[in-house]
Amino acid sequence: MVFIGMDHGTTGISFCIMSTEGDVVDVFKIGREESKKGLISASEELAKRVDLDSVKLMAITYAMGDGISKILPTNQVKDRGILSINGAGKVTGGGTSVFSELQELNIPSVMIPGLHKDSISLDKLFRAAYSHQASPEKVSISYNAVKETGWSNFIVADISSNSVDILIEDGKIKGAIDACLGAMGVVHGPIDLEMIRDIDENNASANGCFSHAGAIKIAGIDGKVANMKDQLLENYRNGDEKAKLAIDTLIMTVAMEIAGLDVVCNNEIEGIVLTGSIGSATEPFSFEDEINKYFKNKYPLQVISKESGAIGAAQIAMDVFNGKKEILGIEVDI
Repeated sequence: MVFIGMDHGTTGISFCIMSTEGDVVDVFKIGREESKKGLISASEELAKRVDLDSVKLMAITYAMGDGISKILPTNQVKDRGILSINGAGKVTGGGTSVFSELQELNIPSVMIPGLHKDSISLDKLFRAAYSHQASPEKVSISYNAVKETGWSNFIVADISSNSVDILIEDGKIKGAIDACLGAMGVVHGPIDLEMIRDIDENNASANGCFSHAGAIKIAGIDGKVANMKDQLLENYRNGDEKAKLAIDTLIMTVAMEIAGLDVVCNNEIEGIVLTGSIGSATEPFSFEDEINKYFKNKYPLQVISKESGAIGAAQIAMDVFNGKKEILGIEVDI
């Protein structure tokens, strides 16, 4: 008997298969474009690894998750739990095809919500300030961070194609800062004045700006989203000055965002959890070492798996199946 967690990420869809004892059996990833083109099947890949009849519960994350505010049975969720796919970065259709495949399997499943203005579990100030704060996999990442650290008051820094930082206070998610608002990721980033002018003058779309506002903007990199991180890191290894400036700038913006969340936490921060393909990086640079240059050992830093989204989703599935009624302050309604 197993549990499954799904992370609907920017470059691909990741799955974690977890035993009933909480051990990770397998983690694997399906590329978005490969899925859309029918080159790979999520259901077939799962069936290779596990007897689908043995799945007790699967926890799914999808897109912005702004159409729901509770953890709900998937068959009770309308429109895949989203208000709109617009403004969410590059749309390939790969995530949608995977979602449809999973529905056809008829595996018992729940959907994890995103963090947004209708999330009654969040601090009212964050809800008033921002219409959207984080997509559903940030909830599962945060849950895995709690499991790994045992901390109740800390900040999760998920740094990859986009950067989202989440504040956990008294074991509940207090709020977060979305990729289009604060720190740069590799691909996505905040929309600044120059971009606003381009949008107003019809030289670019808002979503197009958001999808080119990360470190790639500084490094002068364009192309397929799935390849941009590797190209940036390769340029960095080769001593490219623009790539180094891009990485250094990304790290600086993440440090500012973390410091901002620290300020609004009423309790003493126990530490910072780093994750994501960049947040967990050890080469060609150590993200942990680079970010600590700003904090000067003020906080304990802990790096968790870059697959924490899928792992945390599987942990949520297991705990929900075993009767837990609340996850990080989010109500479970099944």
